[in-house]
Amino acid sequence: MAKYPVVVYGASGYTGMLMMDWLIDQNIPFTAVARNASRAQEMMAQRVVGLESATYEILECPHEVQALSAVFKGARVVCNTVGPFVNFGLTAVEAALNAGCHYLDPAGEQQHILALRDQFGEKFRQAGLLLSPSLAYMYTFAEIAAELALETPGVDSLETATLTRGPRGRGAGVTVGSTATIFEGCRHDSFYLWEKELVMYAPNASFNVVSPDLMESVFCLPWGGTSLPVYFERDARVRSCVSCVGFYDNPVMKVVHGLNEKWDAEYKHLPKEQQDAVIQSLVSSTTPSMPPRERGTLQRTVDFSIGRGQLTAVRATVHGITPYIATGALHAAAVTKLLDNDTAKVGFASASKAFGHRYLLGFLEQRGLARATITQL
Repeated sequence: MAKYPVVVYGASGYTGMLMMDWLIDQNIPFTAVARNASRAQEMMAQRVVGLESATYEILECPHEVQALSAVFKGARVVCNTVGPFVNFGLTAVEAALNAGCHYLDPAGEQQHILALRDQFGEKFRQAGLLLSPSLAYMYTFAEIAAELALETPGVDSLETATLTRGPRGRGAGVTVGSTATIFEGCRHDSFYLWEKELVMYAPNASFNVVSPDLMESVFCLPWGGTSLPVYFERDARVRSCVSCVGFYDNPVMKVVHGLNEKWDAEYKHLPKEQQDAVIQSLVSSTTPSMPPRERGTLQRTVDFSIGRGQLTAVRATVHGITPYIATGALHAAAVTKLLDNDTAKVGFASASKAFGHRYLLGFLEQRGLARATITQL
C-alpha cells in the first residue's frame, strides 16, 4: 500500500526519474514502484536530483493487476511510465482504477489511447477520476499549440508538427523505452482525423515540413498518428487534424521510414513471437543503454499548429528545450492540480482539457522550458 499521494510506476526508468525530479522540486512526497526495488534505489541515487531531501519510499511489485492494485492503494495519482504502453499499459490503468487513483502516462500510441478511451473512460468518469494518457513533450506541446490556434474564431482544421533537435546519430538522445515504442509502432495502424472521422494512413506515409525556425526542410512521419486526432475526434470545434513528428536529422528519420516499409514487406505476417524478436534486436542495436541527461544547449524543439477556417488562418508555435525533462515537468504540473482537486474533467481527457492549455504553458514558461508565439496568417 502506498504511503504517499503520488505513485511513480517505472521508477528505474529514464522518464520516471525525471518525474521524481519535478515532484521533489514541488515538494510532493511520492511512492516509487518498480519490479526491482534495489535496482530502482541504485538508479535513483545516481540520477534523481535532490533525492537526499525528498520524502519518498520504494516498493517492489510485479506487473500484475492484483499486485499493482494493492500497491497503488492509498495514493491519489498514478504516473505510469512502463511501456511500450500498447503492450503493458492496460494493466496499470486497471490497477489505478481499482485503487481509486487518477491515472497519467506519457504514451502516444493510438491503439493504447483508443483502448483507454473506449474501455476505461466511462469507468473512470463514474469513479470521479481523471484518465489522461499522452502527457509528454511530444504530444502536449503540439496540443498546446493547437489549442492556441483554436483561440482564433473560425478555426476548425489543424495541422501540427513536432520537430526536435538533439545529438546527431542513430538513436542518440532517445531512451530505450522510447526506441521500443517507436519500433513497436510498426505493428499497428495509425490514423489522422478528416471530416470528423479517423482515416488510416498508408504504410509509406511521410511529410516534408518547412519551418521558418529551421534552415533545412524536415522529413517527418505520422509517428503512429499521435494522440491529437483521437483527442480532437469528439471535439465539436475540430473537423480535421493531421499531425507529424520529425527529428532535425533527416537520415535517421529516413532509416525509420525504411523500417516501416520493410516491416510491411517482410515481417508483418510473421508470428508475434518472431516479431517480438525482431523488435528486441532493433532496440538492442540502436539504443543499448540509457542516454545522458539532456542539455538545454543541445536538445531544442519547435512545435507548431497551423489552424485554418474557411477564411481564417493562424500559426501557433511553441519553442522548447529538453523534451524528457519537460515531460517530467508536465506531470508535476498535472499532479499539483489533482492534489488540489482542481480539474475541469474526469474520465478520459487530455491534460489540456483537464487543466487548461494556458496553465500548462505557464508552468513550462515559468521554468524556462517553453515559450509560445501566435501569428495571424
